[in-house]
Amino acid sequence: MTDKQNAALDTMKTTIADKTGKPFDDWVKLVQSSGLEKHGEQMKMLKTEHGFGHGHANLVCQAAKGRLDADEGDMLAGQYEGKKNLKPVYDALEAFARSLGDDVEISPKKTSVAFRRSKNFAVVTPATKSRIDIGLNLKGEAGTLRLIEEKPGSMCTHKMKIQMVEEVDDELKARMKEAYERA
Repeated sequence: MTDKQNAALDTMKTTIADKTGKPFDDWVKLVQSSGLEKHGEQMKMLKTEHGFGHGHANLVCQAAKGRLDADEGDMLAGQYEGKKNLKPVYDALEAFARSLGDDVEISPKKTSVAFRRSKNFAVVTPATKSRIDIGLNLKGEAGTLRLIEEKPGSMCTHKMKIQMVEEVDDELKARMKEAYERA
């Protein structure tokens, strides 16, 4: 997590304690001991019974499941477990994303990695054992055979499917750069 993201989390934790009179960790323990397993049920309990807003409830529920403490390297390693042939493809995509500017943030999640500037410009997902999908935000851009338009409302407007490092080529890099410049 970036320093900026850590600072935002710390602010939210402090806000929860200030608003409720209970420390953040007490709320996490309450959710863990509630017997509720589903995220939606936990959220509903915090919102209806304790007056939480959506963002604060989500933060507590994520912490209760141990997702805030997850190491980004572990998340990335987990994505490519059993897909070692795809890791060099990811590495090439990350290296190119970093070359676009000092303001690029690399944000691993459980199943994907977001490349961000002020907002996501690309999302890399190991889609199968032999293919990576890179979602790009290129609103208004016409699709092509290789640059596939996503359905409206998707996180990314377009997708490119990649199986080999050689496919991280000039065309893909130009599309990534364009998405970066728009972010």
